[in-house]
Amino acid sequence: MLNQSVVVGRLVRDPELYETENGNKVTSITLAVPRSYKNVNGEYDTDYISCTLWKGIAENTTQYCHKGDLLGIKGRIQSRNIEIDEDTNRNVIELVAEKVTFLSSKRD
Repeated sequence: MLNQSVVVGRLVRDPELYETENGNKVTSITLAVPRSYKNVNGEYDTDYISCTLWKGIAENTTQYCHKGDLLGIKGRIQSRNIEIDEDTNRNVIELVAEKVTFLSSKRD
């Protein structure tokens, strides 16, 4: 079995670093990834990919990256259930980063 993905896109917002109850550093980011083909209206749609970064990768990305920066992320796709309330659960699919490459900063 193989679960490996590579995504290149731009940060939707500045990453924020959090610490879990057991002391691990984590950040969740969203990458805007344009599709490589046009829709029926002749426009490129964009997919928004949720990514989770842990420990050193999370710290470095939070320190050096900002909204609009171009990132490459290699990682694995993971699904998990989140309890919204007593009667509602939601399945979340995310890319868990194993490596992040800072490709370019947003031009001013």
